[in-house]
Amino acid sequence: MNEIETVEAFLSTLEDLDVDRALTFAAPEMVYQNVPLPPARGLPAVEKTLRLMTRYGTGFEARVHRIAANGPVVLTERTDVLKAGAWQARFWVCGTFEVHDGRITLWRDYFDWTTLLVASAKSLPAALLSALTRLRSKPGGAADTP
Repeated sequence: MNEIETVEAFLSTLEDLDVDRALTFAAPEMVYQNVPLPPARGLPAVEKTLRLMTRYGTGFEARVHRIAANGPVVLTERTDVLKAGAWQARFWVCGTFEVHDGRITLWRDYFDWTTLLVASAKSLPAALLSALTRLRSKPGGAADTP
């Protein structure tokens, strides 16, 4: 598997929310960072971060628009979609990966935080409506009150 195929396979496992399989693509010394947040350094820290994301998230898509490699460095332009129930946010991401000996040693994503916040806010009304609908349909919920 070449460097681009490794990154594509890794992103695919994340779309499946399969952290165990995703970690098979990670080197023990892997660094993962959403700039400007502090990086997760080493496999245990990366695993903790990924498990936290799948604990609260119900879906993830990485829609790759462009991908290119120069030796061990793989660059991606993509639209990521984060989902948590009825809430979702779509936003543009530029990702840098380094792949050595078939394992990812670096994953650094850059995106515009304002765009992420706006995408999140756009989804809030649908998420609130979904939550209210679920609440009203439960026995003892608002629909059952006189």
